[in-house]
Amino acid sequence: MNLNEYTGLELLQAMARGDLPAPSITKTMPMDLQEAREGYVRFGAQADERHLNPMGGVHGGFAATVLDSVTGCAVHTMLEAGVGYGTVDLNVKMVKAIPRDTPLIAEGKVLHLSKSIGVSEGNIRTIDGVLLAHATATCAILRR
Repeated sequence: MNLNEYTGLELLQAMARGDLPAPSITKTMPMDLQEAREGYVRFGAQADERHLNPMGGVHGGFAATVLDSVTGCAVHTMLEAGVGYGTVDLNVKMVKAIPRDTPLIAEGKVLHLSKSIGVSEGNIRTIDGVLLAHATATCAILRR
């Protein structure tokens, strides 16, 4: 089936079920889509030795990439078939260091959607709920 025939929600739910392959970024930044519903997504994520900065801590780019994914995918859940999006602005706040080799939860939700833009927010937390990073994003809606 042509991927443009899926709504954003249908596409992401098919990926979460394993009916469609996950995007390649999920190998670079270990994350898996666990839940997708209208206006909301949840990913599992885990930084490893590939994501370290020169000081041996997890590079901030790990959190930024995961947050870009959850904020964008949350917007995608609300788009009709054949409509795409692109991140225009991503504002990330690092609250605590991202731990290495520790399962994390990343969530994204839509705050506003119009014909041309989507605004969303996301967070990364430990399994027990400690906030590690937060982001807001603006996405351009790409209609053909």
